[in-house]
Amino acid sequence: MPAPKPVERPLSPFMLGQYYRFQMTSVSSLLTRITGNALIGSAILLVIWLIGAASGPETFARVDGFMTSWFGDLLFTLSLLGIWYHYLAGLRHFIFDAGRGMDIETAEKLGWVCIIGSVVLTILTIIIV
Repeated sequence: MPAPKPVERPLSPFMLGQYYRFQMTSVSSLLTRITGNALIGSAILLVIWLIGAASGPETFARVDGFMTSWFGDLLFTLSLLGIWYHYLAGLRHFIFDAGRGMDIETAEKLGWVCIIGSVVLTILTIIIV
């Protein structure tokens, strides 16, 4: 029996750079997981804000000062971006669950729709609200 031919490439996708190239489908999957987990942090910030409001005017003033600072505005803007991305990615998976868009070209286009759409919807939300 002949010896098996040794594999000349790494078997792990964690070898980024010269061995592994990110694809839109993997980036979209990673961003969906990241935004889902980041939204938990956003919900915790909202709860802290509500607890500050319920704790009295001094506590609320302190918490509100942080939440309305430039850093708080940045956090809530990124949270809004995460909400829109996660929503669009959910619609993308709904399309996949219906058995549509499973070919690589359509899946990549839907990934770009999620990214670009979330940025556009975030900007529109900021302008409108």
